[in-house]
Amino acid sequence: MKRLAFLFCLCAGLLGGCWDRVEINDVALVTAAAIDWSSPNDIELSIQVFIPRSLSEGSGAGNAMTLIRTAKGVNIADAMSKVQLKIPRKVFWGHCKVYIYGQALARHGLKEYVDYYARHPEPRNRAFVYVSRGQAREVLEMLPPLERYSAEVVRKLSDMNVGLSVTLLDLQKMFAARTEAAALPMIDIMKPPKKGQPKKTSPYLSGTAVFQNGKMIGLLSDRTTRGVLWLRNEVPNTTVTVKLKQEHGFVSLNPIREVTKLTPRIENGKWKMLVNIDTEGDIVQNGTRLTLNNPQQIAMVEEALREDIKTRVRLALKQVQKELKADILNFAQQFHRNYPKEFAAVRADWNQVFSDIEVDINVKAFVRRPGLIAVPGGLPHSEVQH
Repeated sequence: MKRLAFLFCLCAGLLGGCWDRVEINDVALVTAAAIDWSSPNDIELSIQVFIPRSLSEGSGAGNAMTLIRTAKGVNIADAMSKVQLKIPRKVFWGHCKVYIYGQALARHGLKEYVDYYARHPEPRNRAFVYVSRGQAREVLEMLPPLERYSAEVVRKLSDMNVGLSVTLLDLQKMFAARTEAAALPMIDIMKPPKKGQPKKTSPYLSGTAVFQNGKMIGLLSDRTTRGVLWLRNEVPNTTVTVKLKQEHGFVSLNPIREVTKLTPRIENGKWKMLVNIDTEGDIVQNGTRLTLNNPQQIAMVEEALREDIKTRVRLALKQVQKELKADILNFAQQFHRNYPKEFAAVRADWNQVFSDIEVDINVKAFVRRPGLIAVPGGLPHSEVQH
């Protein structure tokens, strides 16, 4: 028994070794990565590496908080091996929270460029993925005035839930799904406020890139993206502005609760989808002459909100379902769950079936709080309609 205890203690001591440790001073922390199309045989990988010494120098010293290193290769692994030759520290992917694909590469196809980050043990599945309208490398080169580096800007926008948010894990699931349709948020770059300083600006979210079979096939505007998010039950933190019938001015609301339920139906051989949307909102601005403190006027706002949501959803269906025929709305998942045999029979032709689905939209909208004041601000009492 004593011998067994001695052997156990000896083995435990061996397990506590530090033979494979890596000091923090020997690691290059990647904050973002950009992958661009270079040629039919090459891609260009750019990584944004954090510079620790800038912390002590301060952000006002005029020094960039990151450095960019770029290399070309036949795939990401090949390009990464060449990037490592340009950095005297071991590249570490564990802190990388932003991955950006250039639009040209996205149109050629992204499937083979997802494998590296899914297979490698360091990249986080919770990191966000984007498509850049131009070269993805240009986004990394930006010097935003508010945040420390450009990757932090887009990451915080995704954390704030102001638009479509897609992680590495989400992208892997979409590419492996039955429909092979996917959607990624688009990144654009603001116009620099001063001439001669093209890098002193910030990236921002602008629309959605739609994929089919791994290739980008179209773009959605911000307005259409909102309709898609309503259908996907992923409504962002946003403001909805509506126009009341027979009234001048607009009313703006902040949705405080949104629930979208998709109910598939197959009736007499016809495929249908019932979309039920329930939402509640608070009025944050009243540009009309109404007080909005009686049931009749509140009902007018609720009706305008219902029609606005329906318009956004119809616009999204027109472009996604009828034009692009890419099921980024999770219709296939709903039919597969409720009608597995029928779905299996049409799976090979799902894109066409998806485009022919009859969609019925039902919206319930309620105003919960009209705000702190009763009468419209800045309007004389004689012009207010009670």
